[in-house]
Amino acid sequence: MAKIGIFVGTVYGNALAVAEEAQQVLEQQGHEVEVFEDATLEQWQVYLQQVVLVVTSTTGQGDLPDNIQPLYTELSDQLGYQPDLRYGLIALGDSSYDTFCGGGHTFDELLQEQGAKRFGELLLIDAAEVVEPEVFAQDWVEDWGTLL
Repeated sequence: MAKIGIFVGTVYGNALAVAEEAQQVLEQQGHEVEVFEDATLEQWQVYLQQVVLVVTSTTGQGDLPDNIQPLYTELSDQLGYQPDLRYGLIALGDSSYDTFCGGGHTFDELLQEQGAKRFGELLLIDAAEVVEPEVFAQDWVEDWGTLL
């Protein structure tokens, strides 16, 4: 089974709720999982040979939430190439905005540029259609956990 770090970008708590539900699902599958709400580069680096799940909402004009922006900046400015990292990504947003799930797409693009290997497709959760994002994400998380 895999060692998985779930890194969360959240404003109102929806992304954190999705991350906590994902943790339960993945632990039931036998994975070792830890959730990071205010993650540091050092915490991320523990998972460079492991697996990361990024769960982030989108703010403003498609921006990352304040609590995950410093990690994103450090990954971009200090870490660089991550060829051994395997990851998945869940993005929350509102399709009534042009920047739907922009935070998640931004994080995904950075990881792709740095050579990380994404497992599965992005899960895009639309606040305009989904009332309980943590419930909506369950099937995706179960499937993603079996890919590892």
